[in-house]
Amino acid sequence: MSTMKIRRGDTVKVIAGKDKDKEGKVIAVNKKDGKVLVEGVNMLTKHTKPSAANQNGGIVHQEGYIDVSNVMYVHKGQPTRVGFKMDGDKKVRFAKKTGEVINDKKNN
Repeated sequence: MSTMKIRRGDTVKVIAGKDKDKEGKVIAVNKKDGKVLVEGVNMLTKHTKPSAANQNGGIVHQEGYIDVSNVMYVHKGQPTRVGFKMDGDKKVRFAKKTGEVINDKKNN
């Protein structure tokens, strides 16, 4: 797959599927499969056995991965596509709707 335009920590809006129109923060990104884990989206029910970490076991609700094509980056409250451009000698992401550079804490 080409470069992943969604990164961990981004706020995204779900644009397709059972959780359409929900917004959440990206918890994890799986670049190999092109999937993202979004807070509060695609909640799964998992039955767990008792273990050292979870003494009682039981039913656990957790997020499931969704395809990156089903989410859209949210910039200043508006869902937008993401592009790349060169800012001097640095490659940066920008919001296509506004043309503004997206601030990346990791790169800046």
